[in-house]
Amino acid sequence: MKMQQDRKYELGHEKIKNLLIKYSTPAIIAMLFNSLYNLVDTIFIGQGGGTLAIAGLAISFPIQMLIMAIAQTIGIGAASIISRNLGAGNQRKAEQTAGISFTAVTVLSIGFSILGLIFINPLLQLFGATNDILPYAKEYMSIILMGSFFFSSAMSANNLVRAEGSAKNSMISMIIGTVSNIILDPIFIFGFNMGIKGAALATVIAQCLSFIYLVRFFIGEKSLLKIRREDLKLDVPLLKEIFAIGASSFTRTVAGSLFSIVVNNSLGFYGTSLHIAIYGISNRLVMFFMMPLLGIVQGLQPIVGFNYGAKNLQRVKDALKLAITASTTFAFFSFAILMIFTKLLVQAFNNDPALLTEGVPIVRTMSIFVPVIGFQMIGASLFQAIGKALPALILSMSRQILFLIPLLLILPLFFGLYGIFYAFPASDLLSTAVTGFWVSKEMTIMNKYLAKEDIEKAS
Repeated sequence: MKMQQDRKYELGHEKIKNLLIKYSTPAIIAMLFNSLYNLVDTIFIGQGGGTLAIAGLAISFPIQMLIMAIAQTIGIGAASIISRNLGAGNQRKAEQTAGISFTAVTVLSIGFSILGLIFINPLLQLFGATNDILPYAKEYMSIILMGSFFFSSAMSANNLVRAEGSAKNSMISMIIGTVSNIILDPIFIFGFNMGIKGAALATVIAQCLSFIYLVRFFIGEKSLLKIRREDLKLDVPLLKEIFAIGASSFTRTVAGSLFSIVVNNSLGFYGTSLHIAIYGISNRLVMFFMMPLLGIVQGLQPIVGFNYGAKNLQRVKDALKLAITASTTFAFFSFAILMIFTKLLVQAFNNDPALLTEGVPIVRTMSIFVPVIGFQMIGASLFQAIGKALPALILSMSRQILFLIPLLLILPLFFGLYGIFYAFPASDLLSTAVTGFWVSKEMTIMNKYLAKEDIEKAS
């Protein structure tokens, strides 16, 4: 009980700078480890299987994103409700929300696994697998689908851990998964000569270990949420609330899968399997350098959610401004690294001369507007944290659905193959402009509330 009261007092009264550092630092470390796993996994696959294996991974990744969409929808939706109810002192609803989220992610992830395995060939072909890439993608994805329960459950549960202000334990679970994967990758890929199938097996085992750690956390004494058996029963109104808030994350992640269908098939049409592999490498690199921004987002959300629920809007504004400054700084640093060390970064995946010749300019093209991504991510997460589903949904749709997919279809008509890669920085810039409009509008609402509050106090 004392731990609960201390954490609630901290969220509502601790200095914002200290609070954001405390909550974001473990999340940044965790996300860096998580993206390091993706990066190292791709490097091992590239060195062990060549460019076709990298292309197979690029085809498989958007399907993994669909699994991620299930976990993020439930996890982020539940986390928002939990944060706000802990802030408002409604402990039971927070615990019930956590219980329902566990049940929902279990049912949906198992259902997705079964359907995915039944329709694996047409699914991979839909996502752009050519005849030479299909065997690699199928080997990898069949094992990932069989272990998707652990991946979904761990990802969803991590959101709940952060929602109750225990970012350190979320970090530990992700580090366990990453370190395990990095250790197991060379053993299975090279030691047992399993190739891309070994990489998939290493991933599933690593996610299982991460999941076990999180289960131990929730049934132990450290968690603020004491989940009872009756909390696992589905409550339709609460489930609808979870999905309404998580819908923006679902839309953003599914949009990522949809645009992967467009981009992979477009690359197959305008380019070759080599260009699909280059896109896979570029995507991994950008994701790796953007992970600190996700860590800031994850550290920000419980602070904003708690204080918004407690009507401490000045603290919400202060946290938002600080997060935007920090994320923009990280984004500029990432941009510099990507531009200066492009050749070395691409070379780490494979020494194929064609990969270097064509890959370096493509990576630089896709990274042009990386500096503005931080603001866009923080702005979109604000509305998730405060439970405003509509603007959260619109901002989540803006980059990939409203801008990126149409640009992927239109620009190649004028610029050929490179039009595909021009679409990425163009959508970054446009989605940032839309985010700026919505955030400005929300700040106006908060300022009016604070002004009214000051007048009432003065009288």
